[in-house]
Amino acid sequence: MKVLHVVTLHTPTNDFGGPTRVALNLSKGLRARGVDARIATLGDGFDGPLPDSVENVPVFMFQARHVLPQFEVSGIASPALLARARRLVKAADVVHVHLMRDLITLPFALAALQCGRPLVLQTHGMIDPTEKRVAKVVDALGLRRVLRGADAILHLTEMEREGVEAVVTPARLRRTDRLVNGVQLQDRRPANDGSRPPTVLYCARVQARKRPEDFISAIPTVLAKYPEVRFVLAGPDTGALAGPMLDLARGLGVGHAVEYVGALDHAAVLEQLRRSDVYVLPSVVEPFAVSVLEAMSVGLPVVVTKTGGLSPDVEAAGAGRVVDSRPDRDNGPLVGQAILELLDPAANEEASEAAWRLIRDQFSIERVVDNLQGIYEEIAQSVKEPAKKQKKRP
Repeated sequence: MKVLHVVTLHTPTNDFGGPTRVALNLSKGLRARGVDARIATLGDGFDGPLPDSVENVPVFMFQARHVLPQFEVSGIASPALLARARRLVKAADVVHVHLMRDLITLPFALAALQCGRPLVLQTHGMIDPTEKRVAKVVDALGLRRVLRGADAILHLTEMEREGVEAVVTPARLRRTDRLVNGVQLQDRRPANDGSRPPTVLYCARVQARKRPEDFISAIPTVLAKYPEVRFVLAGPDTGALAGPMLDLARGLGVGHAVEYVGALDHAAVLEQLRRSDVYVLPSVVEPFAVSVLEAMSVGLPVVVTKTGGLSPDVEAAGAGRVVDSRPDRDNGPLVGQAILELLDPAANEEASEAAWRLIRDQFSIERVVDNLQGIYEEIAQSVKEPAKKQKKRP
């Protein structure tokens, strides 16, 4: 089987976040089973020629052109890639589009419909009803059509499914399936033997909805008990907030305890996770954070908010701490207290084991690819059956 994944953007430091990481993880998992999975995407931020493979996954990568910079990622395109869209789609047995309202994934989805190829859409929480004028135009021009015509739409949560369905109401979706994000299970990180200071990590895009200010404002609470603690802020500064976060730390008198290390490639992310004691992501809304999964894949306890899609699983497994999400208030003390609990060696070891087991038992990429491959086979067969009946007609 040949599967074409389509995702908007890939950069050396994964600036686009979850959708790109999911496309890579799924493609790697499929290729390990003999499925010819490839990715079509735009590239940006590379020194020298664009790669023809990423983490051993073949890619059709073209330079991103910022044709509508006011729309950020949604406004990038590549005439060269779009010119090849129909050819790439026709060569695939299944087209899997990581859909958003943009100039890459939506045209590819339309091409799949036009070419009669089985189409799977994965929306990553990015498609829901909106009052934005430009988005409503996009919905009318093509988004509703691909949602109605897709052979399967993958969702992370029931809320996401309802949001997608509301975009096409009163029409109905053909088929929806829940597919959780999965990651490769890693060796557990070594326990801190005291040779390094306690380290608390935020490693995600630095943007408003992820509440990095709660990470920073937790520092005074933790420093009061662990004066040697280090807080590491990592990730692409897509919200232009890294500078203000460091200013906030200095204003709180804790600037010496925090370091911004910028965006990291995937290997560096895993290394940073292994050198940390607690992972913190205090987002207001986080459908199913891959960064949280990757933290737990090395046995790193996590602090997350109740509004995250993974939070019930984290709480039930004892893989960390879940705190309230109050976007109109300073949650730093709540986050700080949760961090303090997990810096206790016994509690840290218990949560570490629970986090690692949670990935192994529920969110390993192997389990996710099992489900996805079954979906592919079912829809490919359902598309073939009508074609066979059509051929038999006199």
